[in-house]
Amino acid sequence: MKIRPLIFALEIMCFTLNLQAQKSNIKKADEVFEAYAYIDARDIYLKVVKSGYQSPQVFKNLGDTYYFNGEYTEAAQWYKRLIETYPNNAEPEYYYRAAQCYKSIGEYHESKKMMGQFSSLSATSNIANNFMQDYPALDKLVKITSDKYKVVNITNGMESSDFGPAFYDDKLVYASSSKNTKGGKIHEWTGMKYLDLYEAELDEDYNLRNPSALKGDINTPYHESTPVFTKDGKTVYFTRNNFLYGKKGRNKKREVTLKIYKAQITEKGSWTNVKELPFNNDAFSTAHPTLSPDERRLYFSSDRDGGYGESDLWYVDIEVNGSYGKPINLGPEINTEARETFPYISSENILYFASDGHLGLGGLDIFGVSLNEDGRYSDVTNLKQPINSNYDDFGFIFDDKRQVGFLSSNREGEKGSASDDIYKVREACAIQILEGIISDAETYLPLPDARVTLLDDNNKTVAWTTSNVDGLYRFDDDLECNRQYRVRGEFKKLKYEPTEKTIVISGDNARENVDLQLTPSGCPPNDLGCKLDLQPIYFDYGKHQIRKDAEVELAKILEAMKQYPKLSIHIESHTDSRSSDEFNLRLSEKRARATLIWLVDNGINPIRLSAKGYGETKLLNRCSNGVRCSDKDHQLNRRSMFIIK
Repeated sequence: MKIRPLIFALEIMCFTLNLQAQKSNIKKADEVFEAYAYIDARDIYLKVVKSGYQSPQVFKNLGDTYYFNGEYTEAAQWYKRLIETYPNNAEPEYYYRAAQCYKSIGEYHESKKMMGQFSSLSATSNIANNFMQDYPALDKLVKITSDKYKVVNITNGMESSDFGPAFYDDKLVYASSSKNTKGGKIHEWTGMKYLDLYEAELDEDYNLRNPSALKGDINTPYHESTPVFTKDGKTVYFTRNNFLYGKKGRNKKREVTLKIYKAQITEKGSWTNVKELPFNNDAFSTAHPTLSPDERRLYFSSDRDGGYGESDLWYVDIEVNGSYGKPINLGPEINTEARETFPYISSENILYFASDGHLGLGGLDIFGVSLNEDGRYSDVTNLKQPINSNYDDFGFIFDDKRQVGFLSSNREGEKGSASDDIYKVREACAIQILEGIISDAETYLPLPDARVTLLDDNNKTVAWTTSNVDGLYRFDDDLECNRQYRVRGEFKKLKYEPTEKTIVISGDNARENVDLQLTPSGCPPNDLGCKLDLQPIYFDYGKHQIRKDAEVELAKILEAMKQYPKLSIHIESHTDSRSSDEFNLRLSEKRARATLIWLVDNGINPIRLSAKGYGETKLLNRCSNGVRCSDKDHQLNRRSMFIIK
């Protein structure tokens, strides 16, 4: 009879001790959370919840540790528990954050539901009013995917967070948490290393090569990011966190703020003379600078007083003497009550920026608006998929001349949704399929198992495939617009000669058809042009310089001579009948010599080559002296031929 009350008393005591322990843990977690060490705080909160303790503040903070690291799936779960368990303790901002999370993970119906509840609780806010007006358009926005651009990850293999790209000469400069960052400190917010600025070369396909940290005083043991360079390459503006030399600059919310700095480059390529810009302030963040095309204005993002939301876009005028004007807000047409950040201005004066206040797909979306009255984006315009996704997309830059850009995103989750990658953005073609039939040129019967190779204008293989039983081949990969390709067919098993066709992808059609007819081997034994299926090497009237189209054919001869070291050739060059016989003979000799020199300059031993000009003595048609012919007919005679010695 006395045992049961004793057990009950012990249970009460254990519960009380456990409750006190959990409160102590929560207090510790709250302190860590307030210091923005979200990863450490999260671990403590999760242990507390697992032990059976819960409260509105624990759910809020848990959701925030995921939300502010871009991990929206987990954030949505904790916001949902907050709203369902403690609806009276959930402020409107948590309905808004929950809506953003659901939108980011593609649950648009749940997102609309949360935004509806947010609007009912915040009827006077601009975001709520905009929701009532614009949110019905979300269904349409979700279904739109622009076929104008192709987006490809270029930092997928790097074990770091990489974002905030900037053009610098022919290089790309960006922020990275690489293991080689200066000081190697771990940022408590993300659990990753502090950011340094890196530069990398861009190859012909705009992929990164040889990344290395910027030299000089620009990188510190703490964060540096989002640079912009002057056109002469001598000055850089960049973002640095306000935590240097042992000083902690914090605002009223105890946040470590961001500031914009300026640096100059030395003759040896080292960045020095780092100076803080005068319109920074410890009380708020000033970050992510970009320059107008004339470099007379510096745009940036800031949460300073006088704005419309969590962070706004501002600019200052740069005076002739190098001083800076008063910060000016870009106004409510661009800025909202949420976040506008990461501005960039293209050479065509288009302002690109990231926002989660304008209607988007989820998280931060990239928007464009022209700063010219007659610009391409008269209103703030969502750049749609594939540039935007339902995760955070930001830090977009674009080269109007080369039609290539770069953006930052935590989409796809290759390294976890908290990690950012850099993506290249290039013009994509509407063409989806390149296909054709490989057949016998004499019988027209299909040739199965023939090899078909797609080559670019640099003679590099892009892709290859084989024909099926019906002679059909197909390339399904997207091709780049306004670029020349060659489609080569070969079938060595039955001694067919290879053949190829040149195409230019314009993007006007969804399907391109290129049929190839292969000719059975039957070339004269010493005709190299026949064996290599060369187009003639043509020259302009009265000139001997090698043309660009001729270089493509010469490159084939070059590869053949490299592949067969014992191959030697004789070059025969000719002219049309115009001008005197003596002039044409001298001109043909120059053409023969120019052709030979091209091969020698590209690595062929001159011992393997001989050349001779024949003037107008070997015309291919009736266009002799005194006969009226078109320039097209005369062109057939201005040529070089190649004979195997």
